[in-house]
Amino acid sequence: MANGSGEAAPSPAELPATEALSIGPAPTALGATTAFVADEVPAARRTLQVLRFLSAQRGPVAASTIATALGLPRSSTYKILAVLEEEGFVLHLPEARRFGLGVSAFELSSGYSRQTPLARLGAPLLATLVDRIGESAHLAILHGRDVLYLVDERAPHRPALVTEVGVRLPSHLTASGRAMLAALPPKQLRALFPDSTAFAHRTDAGPHSGPQDYGSLKRLLDDVRRRGYAEEDGDVVEGLVSVSVAVLDHTGWPAAAIAVTSPADAVAADRWPTIAHEIATSARELSRRIRGPMSDPDAREP
Repeated sequence: MANGSGEAAPSPAELPATEALSIGPAPTALGATTAFVADEVPAARRTLQVLRFLSAQRGPVAASTIATALGLPRSSTYKILAVLEEEGFVLHLPEARRFGLGVSAFELSSGYSRQTPLARLGAPLLATLVDRIGESAHLAILHGRDVLYLVDERAPHRPALVTEVGVRLPSHLTASGRAMLAALPPKQLRALFPDSTAFAHRTDAGPHSGPQDYGSLKRLLDDVRRRGYAEEDGDVVEGLVSVSVAVLDHTGWPAAAIAVTSPADAVAADRWPTIAHEIATSARELSRRIRGPMSDPDAREP
């Protein structure tokens, strides 16, 4: 096909990898635009598939592993990786012959965090949850050994809580923290709590002091995994109880936790499983939202 100067335009196979996969200015003619989209969208989709696959791995992987997992030709995989490496989204480790995520991918995730998507996506779900059960709810994330609260939705006629937005509390004392800790790999959990100095103490807790060593924490988290939800009764504030369920991302990592807190005399212990079921419904929906439509097999295009 000739271009505007009368010269023959190169085919995609003749273009360098960076040009064959790039998205240039859209042509003005409707027919040309349609052809452009048809050519470029599959390449864009394959590129995103490679990034998504790398983000789900625990470390760098070989190009052949990527190609096999995604069903891509090896030549196409190497071209995609070359472009991603040039743009900083992929890091090549030549000695190990492996590829991992690069600095540009980190910058994307930082931008995502700056837009507080968890809080934006979670706030309406918590408001609905509070309407359903009539108790206060909050959304938290892990921040080191602490939990950091992002959303605090108070129910009518319920007391103010210490879990205001921006507050940090020791994760092993809170229901939200326990729900997320229970979803961590054992090595990560041990790294967070290497010895007894990692466990915060409450001097006014009386009999409610929470786990104070790794063994007791591990037993508590085993119970959380068995039940499917975490609980705490007076470990943070005397007279208040909390129930929580973790929100998992596409790798199974605890991205956040939703918890409900109420006065101990208002909610009997035999109601905790029912409340946990309601929380789990909201947690699954938030998990689906943060994963995006591509996490739903029915939403994927062939």
